[in-house]
Formats: sequence, structure tokens, C-alpha cells
Amino acid sequence: MPNLTISHTRRKLRGEIKLPTSKSESNRLLILQALSGGELHADNLSDSLDTIKMKEGLASKELNINIGDAGTAMRFLTAYYCATSQYKIISGSDRMHERPIGILVDALREIGFKVEYKGQEGYPPLEIIPVPLTQTKREVHIAGNVSSQYITALLMIAPVLPHGLTIYFTTPLVSQPYIHLTLDVLLKAGISYIEGSQCIRIGRQRFAPVTMIASMDWSAASYWYGVAALADSCELNLRGLTLGAAQGDKKMAEWGALIGVNTMQTGSGVTLNCTEAATSAAFDFTNYPDLAQTIIVICAAKNIKATFTGMDSLRIKETDRIAALQSELQKFNVRLLEDSPGVFVLDGTFAMSHQTIRTYNDHRMAMAFAPLALLGTITIEDADVVAKSYPNFWEEMKKMGFVM
Repeated sequence: MPNLTISHTRRKLRGEIKLPTSKSESNRLLILQALSGGELHADNLSDSLDTIKMKEGLASKELNINIGDAGTAMRFLTAYYCATSQYKIISGSDRMHERPIGILVDALREIGFKVEYKGQEGYPPLEIIPVPLTQTKREVHIAGNVSSQYITALLMIAPVLPHGLTIYFTTPLVSQPYIHLTLDVLLKAGISYIEGSQCIRIGRQRFAPVTMIASMDWSAASYWYGVAALADSCELNLRGLTLGAAQGDKKMAEWGALIGVNTMQTGSGVTLNCTEAATSAAFDFTNYPDLAQTIIVICAAKNIKATFTGMDSLRIKETDRIAALQSELQKFNVRLLEDSPGVFVLDGTFAMSHQTIRTYNDHRMAMAFAPLALLGTITIEDADVVAKSYPNFWEEMKKMGFVM
């Protein structure tokens, strides 16, 4: 499916949406299941490409592991291979080799593991060399403002280290909900922790013999908020979704009201209805970076006067998401401008004229722009990139009356 042209014959939508299971939860559960030695069992796992890559990386007996562009697999497996004394060379896509990993490697080396760079210093591919672990240090100091995945990778291996681990944060945390998701999963797996204002301590412990079930994905749900925001009327039931989930991206329920979507918890899931949008709003993506593209595109389409902050981490995702948004929004007569350091605004009046959207090998670019098909015809390049997190996204769009 190289390119997909999408339109909609009317702007009234009603029906039930099938969401994917959270890949964030699934990938954490898979690592904990492997570390537990069979004590913990993970169920209802995601069928996303990221989770498939994680499963392959955990099961493979080969020396060379290529995880493509699965960022969580790169970070989590690096720490896992160290903790389980496996000799591995782990590589990925060209873009993955441009995404920094030095902060995690430095921390692993401090603990006593041996990790070498096979290419540019600070970036994958990596060579993990088994060594007798005497645990040189029981604590590490790590920057918290780059990627929560580094911290999660360390938290998950902490229970199997000889002396556990204390992680001190040298800078304020970004994507805090993802760290709290990790701690929530660990607690349900029988692992206790102590959380301070600038540190987290996990001692050596055994995993509990439990079955853990991954929940439905709030990140995937965000794209249906985009659809609902542009519809004339809608009643969309996101089956199995719950406002009580540990996932940080449930923030979309609060922000949905600003872009014109009302959220209601029901017995079967969450129901979305159209409502009046705000004329102006402010969004801080520090803790919710995966919601940025959806929110920014919808604000542009509805000409909402908005400011956006907390976007620094977007530059090291599957693509430089700020640059990608700037490039694609220009096609709609809208500019995403950095009005002052770290503060972005939209300028221009949105206009549709059958634009073609580049996805930059980024699943979230495809799904963030897809709702614009309610306003006119749009073409999404490399549309199958959605398999990274939401393989049946286009099928669900068809169910809601989108023509492809």
C-alpha cells in the first residue's frame, strides 16, 4: 500500500471502533515476562510491528539482531541483553542509527556491563559483550529530559541486578506518564519501589507468579479524537478503552474538549461526541509527546489559536516530527512557527486542495493527517507505515465511511 487516497461522502459518523492493544504496555510486559524466568505471563499483547520486533528480539538465538525502526525494542533489549549476559550485536534502520542511545549505554557501563559502539559514538548499532556482573555501582545518574525509554529500560532490569538499582535524575523528567506506566506494571508484577522527588530505587526482588493483561491503547485512540473533532456529528464507541488506564495519553480525554470532542466512559468503553471547540488553547507536550501531531493538525484545520510547548523530544522520534509537521502543514497554507524559544504557534488560514502527505516513515504522521479526509480528498504516502502501532487503522476508517 504505497499511497492511499482518502475522502468521505458525509461528515456524520457513528459506530464502534476496534483499537489495538497498547504497544507500550505490551513491550514492557514482554521484557518482564522474559526476566521473570516464567513466573509472569503476559496476555492480550499488541499485534503492532513494534511488538513483533520485540518478540523476535527476545526469542532469537542469533548473534545479530535487527529491530528496524522499533525504538522501544532498541532501548529495552539493549538493557535486557546486558542483564541476561547475552552476546548480541543489535542494529536497526538508518534512522535508528541516527537516534541517540549514549545516555543508556553510559548508565549500563557504570553498572558494570560492557557495551561497545559498532559505528558512530553514542548511536546504534551496539555490541553487547557478556561479563561477570559484580555491579560496579548500585546507583546511576541520568538526564531525565531526553527519553523516558532509557529510564524504563533500567527500571525493568533493576529487580534482577545483584544489588538492585537507584536512578537519580539530573534534569527534569519528560514523558513522566511513561515512567509511571513502567512503575505501575512493575508493581502489578510484584516489584516494589521507592520513588523520591529526583530518584527511584528498586531492590533485588522476585517477580510474582501472575498473568498480566495489556490494555487498549490511548495513543491509538487519539486519532479518533481527530476524526470526531472534524465531524459534523458523531458517536464513536472506542471499545475496551478506560479512563482509569495507567497510560498517560488518556490526557486526550481532557484535551479533546478543547478541540471539540466530549468523552464519556460507558460500560463497554469510551464514547466520543462532537461539541463546541475552544477558540484558543495552550498545550504542553512535555509528558505527552505522542499526542502532538494529532493536536497540532486539528488545531490547524479548525483555525484554533493555540500555543504548543514541550516539543523538544519530538526531534529524536521516528523522524524529526517538528520539521515534518512544518513541511506538511505548509501545504495547507499554515506555518508552524517557533514564536519564542520552545513556544510554537500556528500562522495562516487552513485550506484544502487535495494535498499529498509525506509520512517520513512515521506512523503517527499518517494517522494524524488522515482525519483531514473529512474536509476534502487527501493522499497519504507510504500508508502501510501505520503497521508500526495500529495495523488495522485503515480498515477501521473504512468502517466509518471513509472512501479509499
